Amino acid sequence: MQSSLRSSLSRIVVAPTFLLVLVFVYGFILWTAYVSFTGSKMLPSYEWVGIDSYVRLWQFERWHVAITNLFIFGSLFIVICLALGCLLAVMLDQKIRVEGTLRTIYLYPMALSFIVTGTAWKWLLNPGTGLQAFVRDLGFPEFTFDWLINEQFAVYTLVIAAVWQSSGFVMALFLAALRGVDQEIIKAAYLDGASLPRIYWGIVIPSIRPVFLSAIVILAHLAVKSFDLVVALTGGGPGFASDLPANFMYEMAFRRNQINIGAASAVMMLCTVMAIIVPYLYSELRGAKRG
Repeated sequence: MQSSLRSSLSRIVVAPTFLLVLVFVYGFILWTAYVSFTGSKMLPSYEWVGIDSYVRLWQFERWHVAITNLFIFGSLFIVICLALGCLLAVMLDQKIRVEGTLRTIYLYPMALSFIVTGTAWKWLLNPGTGLQAFVRDLGFPEFTFDWLINEQFAVYTLVIAAVWQSSGFVMALFLAALRGVDQEIIKAAYLDGASLPRIYWGIVIPSIRPVFLSAIVILAHLAVKSFDLVVALTGGGPGFASDLPANFMYEMAFRRNQINIGAASAVMMLCTVMAIIVPYLYSELRGAKRG
């Protein structure tokens, strides 16, 4: 009787939260998907028009630029964060004296919002007042670093800022995994004459492959939904050269009063996230069943 009462009480406590999530997350996802198949403009219209919004979406040059930028930004962001995070984790795994201090320094950027990160890097990369001006004042008047206002390189400034903020988080993931590796295996490899780089490359890193997969999923999710970093750092410019899909969606839905196009782009972003998460969940569930 008492256990039944506790079970019912826990369900009652959780029910409001579950209902709110059901309505305001999954309900609005379904609503957005439906609106993408309507002719909605400034206000929602529920007249079904089929895939017209998606056809028009792929006719926008700005959408193609946003998708290309997402591929460039996402690829470089994930690869550099993984490489840098793994390298930092391996260095800290040597149990150096100032490990706690360095770990805090590397992790600190993750405590900042992307708005703060974007604003700080906008100051640093501003050709008139930032790094370029500083180096020129040192006596190198020919030095040029104008990526922030160069439409061909503006997207790479997003990579710089995002890597600076997220690589410490990846380092923490890898460091936790490295500390869980069986030390007896490493000692046996030392006794066999294996060098430290070979031990990490051949034994330690392969043993933490699940962490790589988790880090890739998290970083890919951050890349797909990046919005505030673009707003703070480049504003999508010059022009729309550094737009990402999230910025395109905001522009269409809230500034150009084309809710259907914005909803269609949001659904495409959701499909991208699902294409990343579903295989990850499948591999995790399959691994749990085998275990």
